[in-house]
Amino acid sequence: MTATLAPVATAGLGLPARAGLSLLQVAAVAVGGPLLVGLMGKIRARAEGRVGPPVTQVLLDLRKLLGKEAVRAEHTSAVAALAPLVLAASAALAAAIAPLVVTRPVMAAGADVFVVVYLLLMGSVALALGGLDAGTAFGGMGSSRAMTIGAISEPALLVGVLALAVQARTSNLPGIVAASLAHPGWLASPQRLLALGALVVVVIAETGRIPVDNPSTHLELTMVHEAMILECSGSDLALVSLGEAMRLGLLLGLVANLFFPWGVDASGSGLAVLIGLGALGAKTAAIATLIALVEVSTAKLRLFRVPELLAGGFVLAVVAVTTGLVTR
Repeated sequence: MTATLAPVATAGLGLPARAGLSLLQVAAVAVGGPLLVGLMGKIRARAEGRVGPPVTQVLLDLRKLLGKEAVRAEHTSAVAALAPLVLAASAALAAAIAPLVVTRPVMAAGADVFVVVYLLLMGSVALALGGLDAGTAFGGMGSSRAMTIGAISEPALLVGVLALAVQARTSNLPGIVAASLAHPGWLASPQRLLALGALVVVVIAETGRIPVDNPSTHLELTMVHEAMILECSGSDLALVSLGEAMRLGLLLGLVANLFFPWGVDASGSGLAVLIGLGALGAKTAAIATLIALVEVSTAKLRLFRVPELLAGGFVLAVVAVTTGLVTR
């Protein structure tokens, strides 16, 4: 298994064109992520019999927060100021090299599964350090819980994608998508279905959705993500909210394209890029809708039960890799 990119994903486009496509992907995730959060909130509200805020409410909140001053605790260090920037920047870089709209973004040959997973891990660690930096009880509690969840979910994400890498014989994400487009029969294979189950569990955990975490709660006994950002305000809070929304859009986009790659552009032509952008939006919106509908009928797990759920996802990922190695 190699990290090289399949020839179909590298030929024909120059560096400026591929850089432009990567910027388009970052813009799509930066705008689409908050819209997905708003869509999920709207669907949950409708399912519960409420009107709910508009889908664009998250974007409106971000614009308002960006215009406000960031107020930090007196004894915080540079970590508190850098954590939101690292979170947003790591999500943007991962979105730039991932196969979201096209199979040939800039630095596509280096878009290895290990690179993308560790970029996401960098953002998670930065946010946890930012929660610890203020020295509050809630920040420490939230960071501890987040790292406990991440210690299981990040390996499950890595192993789940490796199950697809075994089949495609490359650990390069654009290469996996290109190979899936060339072999549509792979999409119904047992290892793909097992890996899909594992990655769904990981995405729910990584984005702080029910049953792992409740993004709308402020109850100190249950909150995880909210506890880490209680000390954030103004532009810092805007960057954290944007970074988390971008992670949601990125992970849903990766799940959509790794398992349902139809519509991803492999040519770089203008019309094909537009089709890829529309397909990405439609697929991620469909997945977000399903998650939101499941959340309405699901209760949040107790904290000590969350590792059991994530361990189940990790086991599914390991079984997927084993199945792929046996059947290839």
